[in-house]
Amino acid sequence: MYPKSFEQLVGALEALPGVGTKTAQRYAFTLLNKTEKAQELAEALAAIKNLRRCKKCGFLSENDLCEICNDSHRDISTIMVVASDQDLTAVERTGQYHGLYHVLNGTLSSTKGIYPEDLNLETLYERLDGIKEVIIAISPTIDGEMTALYLDKVLKKYPLKITRLAYGLPMGANLDYADDMTITKALIHRQKFEEQ
Repeated sequence: MYPKSFEQLVGALEALPGVGTKTAQRYAFTLLNKTEKAQELAEALAAIKNLRRCKKCGFLSENDLCEICNDSHRDISTIMVVASDQDLTAVERTGQYHGLYHVLNGTLSSTKGIYPEDLNLETLYERLDGIKEVIIAISPTIDGEMTALYLDKVLKKYPLKITRLAYGLPMGANLDYADDMTITKALIHRQKFEEQ
């Protein structure tokens, strides 16, 4: 019914999470009627080809090392392990943490077939020399708990303190949806990692 190029745009928009056919069509018509915004979107999409993963921490970057790893004012004795880029930015928004990060790019999940070798773990182990504390900041979901327990078990081999965010975050919640105050309180009241 619509021209092929319009249908292709709708199909591409439908591939986004939570976007159905009607929403994709609405977005496509908006872009069609606002060509300036469509051009901005096209340029932004073209620019993402420059994004890569930081060689140290795994966070998004346009260079080999991200801005956080390049920041000489960070506390280099502490690493906070997070599951995703969104989790890192949620913690960073609070302004309460000034150490380093490590992004796993996922969590362990036997149901989804995600195992330790599928996560960004090897570079974490390579970074532990001189580290005094590792903070496990993974959302307390079933997969998050499994990942946190695995990390605790593996990290106990190293001479460092293992902590995790306090349970101010409700069980089953995602870290990137938590408000800044909840994350701040959880960070301030973090505790030694112990199996429940």
